[in-house]
Amino acid sequence: MSATFSLPEGWSQQATGSLIALEPPEGDLRLVIVEVGAARDAWSAVAAAWVAYRGKETHAFKVLTPAPARDGWDEQAVVNYETSPAEHLAVVALALRKGQDWTVGIVDGSAATYEKRAGPLSVILQSLRPAGHARESFAGRTAHRLDPARVSALLDFVRESAATLDVPGVGIALIDHGEIVYEGGVGVREAGRAEPIGPHTRFMVASNTKGMATLLLARLVDEGKLDWDDPAAKVYPAFRLGDDETTRQVLVRHLVSAATGLPRKDYEWLFTTTAETPAATTFEQLAATQPTSRFGEVFQYNNLMASAAGYIGAHVAHPGRELGEAFDKAMQEMIFTPLAMNDTTFSTKTALAGDHASPHGTDPDGNLRVLGMDINNAVMPSRPAGGAWSSPHDMILYVQNELAEGVLPDGRRFIRPENLLARRVRGAPVGEDQWYGMGLMEDATWGVSVIHHGGDLPGYHSDVFAIPSAQVGAVILTNADRGVFMRGPFLRRILELLYDGEPQAVENIRAFAEQADAQRAAERKRLIIPAAEADVAGLAPSYANADLGRLAIERARDVVRVRTAAWTSEVASRHNDDGTVSLVTVDPQISGLAFVIGDVGGKRTLTTRDGQHVYQFVATD
Repeated sequence: MSATFSLPEGWSQQATGSLIALEPPEGDLRLVIVEVGAARDAWSAVAAAWVAYRGKETHAFKVLTPAPARDGWDEQAVVNYETSPAEHLAVVALALRKGQDWTVGIVDGSAATYEKRAGPLSVILQSLRPAGHARESFAGRTAHRLDPARVSALLDFVRESAATLDVPGVGIALIDHGEIVYEGGVGVREAGRAEPIGPHTRFMVASNTKGMATLLLARLVDEGKLDWDDPAAKVYPAFRLGDDETTRQVLVRHLVSAATGLPRKDYEWLFTTTAETPAATTFEQLAATQPTSRFGEVFQYNNLMASAAGYIGAHVAHPGRELGEAFDKAMQEMIFTPLAMNDTTFSTKTALAGDHASPHGTDPDGNLRVLGMDINNAVMPSRPAGGAWSSPHDMILYVQNELAEGVLPDGRRFIRPENLLARRVRGAPVGEDQWYGMGLMEDATWGVSVIHHGGDLPGYHSDVFAIPSAQVGAVILTNADRGVFMRGPFLRRILELLYDGEPQAVENIRAFAEQADAQRAAERKRLIIPAAEADVAGLAPSYANADLGRLAIERARDVVRVRTAAWTSEVASRHNDDGTVSLVTVDPQISGLAFVIGDVGGKRTLTTRDGQHVYQFVATD
């Protein structure tokens, strides 16, 4: 095979002619790489690869979206296929052209394993390159300073990207060798209003809270109140995972490592929690979560574990207080106040009363909408995993601390470097030359180490970046769901400006916008809005699930809505290829959640799935 790639540990490889089949240990998912040779276009290349693999395509075509030429390939395209919910399959193809010849990768198999093995899959696909291709690298180069001209160029890029992606407002802050060279933003706090984004405009920073929570743990280690190698259950006896063996293995350093074997399991808090839910619920939900991979084997993101980490730190800092109160107090005293992060808060009431950016999302027809705060409020009982509000000004102070390795601007030592840097130790791979640490990630794709972490909640998408070798840091905070597509290109544009890199960021933004539009349009064709009466006529007024609680069906004229403890949404109906019918949420703050209408033993049911779990609601009548 002329293309090269990296094979993750534990994966098998079998070659047959021009086809190589790669499988993870589960054996129910395949990544097939086929060297097709010359073909008319990406469509033809993918069709030929399916013939070589299975004789024909197994599922109906959904959408083909072009991707920029990168990593030695002259042309790239992604093909997504239509699968029915009950199949729970991941089927996608990647077409890559070098000269006249095409190489096609086909992912085909269990959606649960696809989620579980996302890190190793990314390693393979990111490393798949034409033989002999030399990757672009900035290693050994001296970075330029972020002078006014480069800052201006970066802001122009952000402004143009926001317009392309229909993002109303973006908060930005930049630091170079200890000097904040820019803080503010582009655009407005809310679409249709004039108030601009400023340096102190608050956004929800979502999972960027995780790195702050592990900084709290690091300070407690610094003070001798905690040790990275303490068993978590010894520090907090109520801590328990799905089985005794996993519980015994978890040390404090593992709490936010995303490698304990616990899968992502967000539906419990998504359906059942509100702002009033007790913080201790985190530990109840963790105890009911079973590992789906071996301890330390693979990256699996789990918000409950990050929440537990923050609350365990809070318990150590203030053992006599309720966990939520203890966490808020510990973070204020030990992180926010010393770092002068005066805008940062866990109080949504405080945030909304002042200078803040409103969240935005896109409805199924592509219209931008201001979102409600239902889902964002539901994260507050698990706030160490993602509940902080902050500003460009405050977040660049947080990044400054990372670059200075714990020395405050006035020269005082805030934390010893070994404990701050422990959070960056390379853990489970999340891609080629990318690793997860403790609430922080490292990306060395371009030969220089970038420490970062993203944050995602409805209407709020953010990232923070520290480039230690250049002594440069950056913050991007956005107030719309399509802002998620700005994060990678924003980093890329910074690196282009620092190291005279190949211009790729602008094209990446255009490609992401086209892909998002194509995916939305393809899905919209399958949705019936409002839901067809024939599809919803037999629905029960109420359903229940032991883990997710009650789900009510509400009708107003021809609109059907579902209501849970945490949120409500209109639903469309959708006819799946296997003959089933789904209800699909269409309110932008929780769009795309599907419930398959069914009947089990004479009882009406609604069934939904996350990556590795199935939840069946049964009618309560």
